[in-house]
Amino acid sequence: MKAPQLYEELKHLAERLGITVVEHSFKATGTRARSGLCKVHGHWHYIMDKNRLLSEKIDLLSECLASLDTEAVFVVPAVRALLQKKDTRRIRRKTGLSTKLT
Repeated sequence: MKAPQLYEELKHLAERLGITVVEHSFKATGTRARSGLCKVHGHWHYIMDKNRLLSEKIDLLSECLASLDTEAVFVVPAVRALLQKKDTRRIRRKTGLSTKLT
């Protein structure tokens, strides 16, 4: 799956999970704002810096979605594989497990 399509699928998955993905330019704020998940008036939003590279957007959003329970919704196989890969990396970082088997 090509990067633009992958990013769109990630955004659709977020929507099915009740998360609105919005893109804003953080350049005008004059502060070092970061992309991330937040709750506003009881609704979840993922605020994405629209000036990020597409590969960074995919990485950021997939990292967030990998930490959520997606079993109750349909996930495109390519997206499911990416989320499983991200989740495995997150668990290894958290537990200090090495990626190499010795």
